[in-house]
Amino acid sequence: MKTYRGKKAPAGYHFMPGGKLMKDSEHKKSGGRNYKREYKTYQGSTEQKKKRASRNAARAKLMKLGKVKKGDGKDVAHKNGNPRDNRAKNLKVSSVKKNRSFPRTRTAGKRKKRD
Repeated sequence: MKTYRGKKAPAGYHFMPGGKLMKDSEHKKSGGRNYKREYKTYQGSTEQKKKRASRNAARAKLMKLGKVKKGDGKDVAHKNGNPRDNRAKNLKVSSVKKNRSFPRTRTAGKRKKRD
């Protein structure tokens, strides 16, 4: 991650999930990601668990409607970017590439299509 909360990482550095700045070379030496620590500090938080559950519910909702299938290479996207908003009009099916291609920063949002 080259940005964290609007801050840019200098060349040769990147941000870890908790916001810690780390040298690219040190990260490679350390053996990569520490998934246990990442879960403990970020993914295991109550807020993140609720967001993940809501994303799973959104996918289940569209699976029930027959719009997506397991292993189809599609994501269920939230149009307004809020994973807790599972209203039918806020959900859409998109390709993985398209849904995961914009920066996830506090100030960034999904780019609007030009008409």
